[in-house]
Amino acid sequence: MGLDLTGIPVFLAVAEARSFRVAAQHLGITRPAVSLAIRRLEDRLGVALFHRTTRSVSLTEAGQQLHQRMAPAIAEIGAALDATADRDAAPSGLLRLAVSSIAERFLSGPLLAQFALAHPAVTLDVTVTDAEFDIVAEGFDAGVRLGEVIDQDMIAIPVSGPQRQTAVAAPSYIARFGRPAHPADLARHRCIGWRPAPHTAPYRWEFGEEGREYDVAVDPQVTTNDMQLMIRTALAGGGITFGMEETFRPFVSSGQLVPLLQDFFPPFAGFYLYFPNRRNLAPKLRALIDHVRWTEAGS
Repeated sequence: MGLDLTGIPVFLAVAEARSFRVAAQHLGITRPAVSLAIRRLEDRLGVALFHRTTRSVSLTEAGQQLHQRMAPAIAEIGAALDATADRDAAPSGLLRLAVSSIAERFLSGPLLAQFALAHPAVTLDVTVTDAEFDIVAEGFDAGVRLGEVIDQDMIAIPVSGPQRQTAVAAPSYIARFGRPAHPADLARHRCIGWRPAPHTAPYRWEFGEEGREYDVAVDPQVTTNDMQLMIRTALAGGGITFGMEETFRPFVSSGQLVPLLQDFFPPFAGFYLYFPNRRNLAPKLRALIDHVRWTEAGS
C-alpha cells in the first residue's frame, strides 16, 4: 500500500478526543465530515478503527495499534515542520508539560513565572501527574520527572540538585507516640501514605543503611494521592508521613514538622526536564531549556 495519509489527522483527533463531535470542533470541520473521513479510512484499510455507540466512541484493537504507531510519528513530523517554519521566529505557541507532583522546585512558582514573563507569546499548559506514560504519544512537548525513571532514549536537563526523601511528624505526635529509631519501628506507628491511583498499593517507603538500599511496606492508617492532605494530616498530629525533603522543608524550618530517621535517607539524582531526542527543537521548547539551564547556573 502506497503512502496515503488522507484521514490520519482526523483519525488522531477522534482517537484523542474519544468523540466525533469534539474532534470536529477541534479540526474546524463538521461532524459528518469527520464521520466520512473515518469511514473512508476504514474502507481503505479494510478494518474497523472505532467502536461506536450512541453514548461512546472507543478504539478497536486495530485502532489502538494504529494510534500507538502514528501519534509519535505525526508529532515528530509536526515538530520538524514547526522548527523549519519558526527557525528565526520568537518563541510562541502552546507548550504542554507533564510534571511530577513532587518536582517542588519546578512547580514552586518562580521558575515558570519568570519564563512566562520572558516569553509572553508562549502559553504554558502544565499537567501535574505522577502517572507513567509516553509524553510523545500523549501530545506533550516535555516532562519533568526524577532522573531514575526517565527512558534512556530521552534528552534530560537537570532542574534540581540531588534529592533526599524523609519522614516527618508533628511535635504533638512525637510527644504522644515517640520517635521511631529504625525504619522497622514504623510498623508500630501511625503512618500517612501515598498511592498514585485507586486500586494500587501504597508507595513503599525507601531507605538506605550501610550502603544497602531497601524499602518498607508500611500499613498506612491514612492513604491518599494528595500530598497536601498528607502534610495537613501530619501537621494535625495524625501520624508520620514520607516524601521529598524539599516538600517538607518550610514546615521543618518553622518547627511545625520534625524530621525522623535521618540516618536512613541517602541522596539520589534529582529532577530533570526531558524531551525526545530531536535534531530540531521548536523555539518554545528551546527557550524553556535555555531558561532552565540559566536558572540552574544561577542557583
